[in-house]
Amino acid sequence: MCDRPEDDASIDSMSQVIVRNLDRRVVAALKARAASRGRSAEAEHRSILEHALLGAPPAQDFKAYLRSIPAVTGLRLTRSRDRGRRVRL
Repeated sequence: MCDRPEDDASIDSMSQVIVRNLDRRVVAALKARAASRGRSAEAEHRSILEHALLGAPPAQDFKAYLRSIPAVTGLRLTRSRDRGRRVRL
């Protein structure tokens, strides 16, 4: 941590964390998990930390998604003529 408050402002937003003395099994599991998801071990580690410390992003339900779409005025949509199709019963 920073000793002075003014030091907080100078912390780079893309900080680095080094984790030492990890069990080989943990490293192997991290690499295997990363490979199964098609990303690097570093990207997987970052994802694990973000999820564990910041929580999963809130899932937006479909209704909220539809409400987030901006309203468009003056747009007229026409429906194409339904030509139907043969159905065997």
